[in-house]
Amino acid sequence: MSTVPPAPSPSGTTEKSTPAPVTRPESVRPRPSLASRVAALTGGAATQFVLVLIALFWLLPTAGLLGSSFRESSDIATSGWWKVFTDPGQMTFGNYDTLLGNDAITDSLMVTALITIPSTILVVILGALAGYAFACLDFPGRDWWFLLVVGLLVVPVQVALLPVSKLFNTLGLFETTPGVVLFHTAFGLPFAVFLLRNFFAEIPKELLEAARLDGAGEIRLFTRVVLPLGGPAIASLCIFQFLWVWNDMLVALIFADAGSPPITVALQQQVRQFGNNIDVLAPGAFVSMIIPLAVFFAFQRQFVSGVMAGAVK
Repeated sequence: MSTVPPAPSPSGTTEKSTPAPVTRPESVRPRPSLASRVAALTGGAATQFVLVLIALFWLLPTAGLLGSSFRESSDIATSGWWKVFTDPGQMTFGNYDTLLGNDAITDSLMVTALITIPSTILVVILGALAGYAFACLDFPGRDWWFLLVVGLLVVPVQVALLPVSKLFNTLGLFETTPGVVLFHTAFGLPFAVFLLRNFFAEIPKELLEAARLDGAGEIRLFTRVVLPLGGPAIASLCIFQFLWVWNDMLVALIFADAGSPPITVALQQQVRQFGNNIDVLAPGAFVSMIIPLAVFFAFQRQFVSGVMAGAVK
């Protein structure tokens, strides 16, 4: 039985038949785990609905405080705060008139601002300078000094109350506004240095070297290049420090002047002295809360950018 040879190609060579591709059975996909199925189920509209309910429940005390601040003491004693929304006739601005006429509350708001604003500015300036040094300069023991700063983050405030009280009493800073400012500045610096150093370390070294080659000194490099690029982190630090100092009560109780206390101590004194003067306490507490909220929403975009800095390379 004769076999037929393969036909020659136009170039004179004999073509070889290519083998047909071998088809393999499709691989069986692994069954998704229980965790992945739960994650898929909770990633839709149901999760968003639950989160909205949690947010509304979280804001419920704020709504109650707001409603109570617009009601008379007699109405507060006889019905719940939600009546101000169902019966708008109960709403009155008399409580805020009483609040503005209360010298203890208005003076405490001013004292709180005099403590919070300098504490925030000092922490931002000193923290930015130290963060730039740790991130962009090379000096002996830099890493060890930074580890020391990180270790100070875990030191609780309560540890320093007694020794700092003795020190302030010796220096004449006990029960003074500058003493409270210095205390908040000292305990705010470790976090400020840690946050800003990590942010400044992500600035490309080539950019800094190019500025140095152009003749920029360290001060000009810090003010013209590093600070503008570090705006989100600085805004985040401002919000953190402002909220911590404004809402502080422990340090204010110990180191602030009892005759002119911050707003947190002033509201506590109102409760202790009068007990049932809700017509002053409700608007005072709401005003003390709305100011830091306004600061947060004013820098919200920069705050989110600063918190997420470094999360995505």
